[in-house]
Amino acid sequence: MIILVLMWAAVWGIGIATKAPRQQRWIMMAVVTVAWGGLQLLLEDGHPAKVTADSLTRSVVTVGFLAVIVWLYRKFLGRMVDRAGVEKPALTPARPEQMGEAELNRYARHIILREIGGLGQKALREAKVLVVGAGGLGSPALQYLAAAGVGTIGVIDDDVVESTNLQRQVIHTDAMIDTPKVHSAAAAMRAQNPFVDVRPYHRRLTDEIAEDLIADYDLVLDGCDDMETRYLVNRICVAQGKPLISAALTQWEGQIGLYHAPSGPCYSCVFPQAANAVLGATCAEAGVAGPLPGVVGAMMAVEAVKHICGAGESLAGRLMIYDALYAETRVIRAQKRADCAVCG
Repeated sequence: MIILVLMWAAVWGIGIATKAPRQQRWIMMAVVTVAWGGLQLLLEDGHPAKVTADSLTRSVVTVGFLAVIVWLYRKFLGRMVDRAGVEKPALTPARPEQMGEAELNRYARHIILREIGGLGQKALREAKVLVVGAGGLGSPALQYLAAAGVGTIGVIDDDVVESTNLQRQVIHTDAMIDTPKVHSAAAAMRAQNPFVDVRPYHRRLTDEIAEDLIADYDLVLDGCDDMETRYLVNRICVAQGKPLISAALTQWEGQIGLYHAPSGPCYSCVFPQAANAVLGATCAEAGVAGPLPGVVGAMMAVEAVKHICGAGESLAGRLMIYDALYAETRVIRAQKRADCAVCG
């Protein structure tokens, strides 16, 4: 038994010294174990080494069986967590009540801005923002919200990272392909800023959960590509009096607005019905310029920071349209409709 343990230790040590991946080290240990067992088969029955080997083999098989059971249980539990959309525990400890030197240094460029200052940064730190969609628009919005120090960031999306996403969804990397987008985004945000609390929800936003989920947040950013979900988010935000920053894009053009009924129009006031199949084509159907979601998604983050800090003039009651192909930006007034089915 001691000989085999020493062989295991030697293989593991060599793996560490050569910086071999952990999986390869386990494979080599398995090879050594199988080789050891095969060697014992060559010994005659009754041989002292054979008796010792038989006892050792039974011990190894028992331990290996238990290890496989534990591994399968962890894999099954992980799949159930992803399928249910249960938030994974944060990788960082809870934030202290007061900003320390590290946070003050991190947000120094915000704090010296007259429109944000220390009070504004404190408001950002205490804010809770939900982002619907971790795709093209959600990617830059999430990155900049985390970098800006928004204290609690929720992100809900039922999709996984695909190679076709990487042309524009910059929060995800090639190594994250087939990973749920919310967990990929959460890992990137935590790496960017360990002082923020990230809450990923790997599931679709539905009528059954929308009301309770949105109630936990102060502000909602909607960058999804599904009109049914857009109208659902708007309806719940109106019912709960929550401000909504909604954006959309296609090909070379993007649009963004802030909707906060009853003081201003809601999303349904401006878009009372979904666009037809041609005008409302998705990025997969119509295509999209890679940097465009970055421009519009960053605008969403800017509007969120302004709204939380009370800085400048927001897009409430206004719709900004950005045409990247011709480098034009237009802002049009959005009026509240008395006959709106949601807030009228």
